[in-house]
Amino acid sequence: MPAPAIQHHPLPYVDLLAARPPADIDTVVIHCTELPDLATARAYGERILYASGTGNSGHYYIDRDGRIEEYVPADRTAHHTHGWNARSIGIELVNTGRFPHWLDSRHQAMDEPYTDAQIAALMALLDALRKRLPALTQIAGHEDLDLGDIEASDDPALRVRRKRDPGPLFPWPRVLDAIPLHRLQPPCDSPSALEGSLILRA
Repeated sequence: MPAPAIQHHPLPYVDLLAARPPADIDTVVIHCTELPDLATARAYGERILYASGTGNSGHYYIDRDGRIEEYVPADRTAHHTHGWNARSIGIELVNTGRFPHWLDSRHQAMDEPYTDAQIAALMALLDALRKRLPALTQIAGHEDLDLGDIEASDDPALRVRRKRDPGPLFPWPRVLDAIPLHRLQPPCDSPSALEGSLILRA
């Protein structure tokens, strides 16, 4: 698979993120931005949220036309999936998801399809990362690793999933057929399924 073109666009605080050796990275987490476009995702990524002077972002962002931007290099720890950051790379696909009603119980559908250009770019990026990172063997969706729920914004008596990305329209069979990574999934769709209970599915 040809190496993808990657545009380097480091976040302003990238040097404040913890460094790590490539041997520590064994997992890729697939996200969608749940925002309207790449420019908005960039603005969210630049927000300072922690005393360290850093914020939340993935490592790589893939726009609808297949353009790949690197916000954080792989040898730095980005804040994208609680409990998994030190060992993983976060890849964000630009997609509206539930935007702008993320936690409204009436707006939980994730019905924007991913483009062919996005998925082709993702597979090329995953192939390149596997060649660079010898310990990289696992892949998961954000929804596979963050099983928490939260009060719905429209009705506190209802609960909705905190994270549902990349969602039901992400083409897992196509990606897994092309890239030899094992998908991590919880054994049941329950908030009590913890990281140590995850199982491998080819």
